[in-house]
Amino acid sequence: METPQIPYHVPVMLQEALEGLNISSEGTYVDVTFGGGGHSRAIMDRLEGGKLIAFDQDADAKANAEEIACEKLVFVEANFRYLKKYLRLNGFREVDGILADLGVSSHHFDQAERGFSIRLEGSLDMRMDANAEPSAFHVINEYEEEAISNILWYYGEVKKARTVAKAIVNARSVQPIETTTQLKNILENFAPRGKENKFYAQVFQAIRIEVNDELEALKSMLNEAVEVLKPGGRLVIMSYHSLEDRLVKHFVKAGNYTGEQTKDMYGNLLRPFKPIVNKAIQASEEEIANNNRARSARLRIAERTDFSPEMNNK
Repeated sequence: METPQIPYHVPVMLQEALEGLNISSEGTYVDVTFGGGGHSRAIMDRLEGGKLIAFDQDADAKANAEEIACEKLVFVEANFRYLKKYLRLNGFREVDGILADLGVSSHHFDQAERGFSIRLEGSLDMRMDANAEPSAFHVINEYEEEAISNILWYYGEVKKARTVAKAIVNARSVQPIETTTQLKNILENFAPRGKENKFYAQVFQAIRIEVNDELEALKSMLNEAVEVLKPGGRLVIMSYHSLEDRLVKHFVKAGNYTGEQTKDMYGNLLRPFKPIVNKAIQASEEEIANNNRARSARLRIAERTDFSPEMNNK
């Protein structure tokens, strides 16, 4: 019996992701970004005797999981950076596939109070885990000017990052910056004409990555994926900005985050994964027309090799 549909957001490149996982009906799979359960439901529909372990730290995702009455599903309310720990706690040592749909769901963007959206006024929050620290308010109002500048430059590739950081610090010296609208009012003086929304999105992305420690969490998950995936198991990751995609690309290519490959004395590549596709898969024009979020998605698929090097991630 198929698991029930839950309205949350439309999963991107669903069929491509399922094909990438190469699902065995009795296998064990992990969806490290459960969200609304779109990908998870589709995986479970292909399982007969198999299990799906789903991770998500968001309370709304937990509520969605509780609506699915299915013995195939094990839900873990935790950040995917603790992949191995929680798999062990639930009795799983090895899995056949791992799926990650990174970034923020459309559901979160539509919740003004979460502070993710550049369209809606809300509190400066941006936390995936509402109990975690820091919030966007803390970053904007308490971080040093240089730290804010670095965040904008490295995580958002924001031009004039220093100038923007200085304007933020000057504005907060008059009164606290508490809402997304207040922040946008500061930013509008620096937004290129005709590209205002792109500029705002870059700034919001940078702050969100800092708040949720997204890149370090991704690195931790990739490192642990090496330990929990069986040889021949599949790693399927969907990214929505170049910083994430670059990390995944390098890790799949070389087993580290610089992309520098090493070989043994026979010329064989020393890496824990081999790419199933050489280039990232992109959504079709038809899918993009129906779901604009798919426009920036990049899907990478890799297979676990039987080589287990001592990882030297940088």
